[in-house]
Amino acid sequence: MTRIILFILLINSFAVLAANDDKVLFVLTSNSQLGDTGKTTGFYLSELTHPYYVIKDAGYDIDIVSIKGGMAPIDPNSINEGDKDNQRFLNDATLMRKVITTKKISDANYQDYQAIVFAGGHGTMWDFPNNKHVKSLIKNIYENNGIVASVCHGPSALVDVKLSNGKYIVDGKKIAVFTNIEERIAGLTNTVPFLLQSTLIEQGGIDESGMIPWTEHAVADQRLITGQNPQSAHKLGKLIVKELKKLN
Repeated sequence: MTRIILFILLINSFAVLAANDDKVLFVLTSNSQLGDTGKTTGFYLSELTHPYYVIKDAGYDIDIVSIKGGMAPIDPNSINEGDKDNQRFLNDATLMRKVITTKKISDANYQDYQAIVFAGGHGTMWDFPNNKHVKSLIKNIYENNGIVASVCHGPSALVDVKLSNGKYIVDGKKIAVFTNIEERIAGLTNTVPFLLQSTLIEQGGIDESGMIPWTEHAVADQRLITGQNPQSAHKLGKLIVKELKKLN
């Protein structure tokens, strides 16, 4: 009987470890202010829902955190109920609860996750860069053979992130991010604290962003996955799943 109990405990332990190995962490902004314009922003809803449901439907467990914890602000301009994944979100009590009651990013342990995903939205430009917990999670998950992914303005999390070898994480890797042209079309070139595309190119990123604004473009290079804009979020999810399968 003792041997049977020990065997069951051992099997359960392996099951817990397997679940941890398959977990993905999404990070959302806590910033709801669009600079000093007086306008509201936050995370872009489809940049959460599109990759989230691709990854979830592939069988992976997902946790969600934000910079400050609590309710993560949704950019009101991104609430498109005609989008099937956004509509699914509005009927998904589990995901809605995760967004309303996010844990703080400081509470996340990199050892629990195979991948980290930074959803975009203009809010990220103010609270993703220079956040020490963002930098630590990216560095540690990546150097633990994990995946780092982001979409649109989400790659603002990659700014100034250095690996143990002293190189920027984007250095020598293909990237696709919200372009300077798209920022100009959005009318926010002089509002955002920096231009994301230019900054990551300066840090060694090999720009693979598409030339035509608002078209799907995402790229994976050495476990770094980036998507250019909201239209690229679904493809980002597919690339993440593809990379996760390589690790398992």
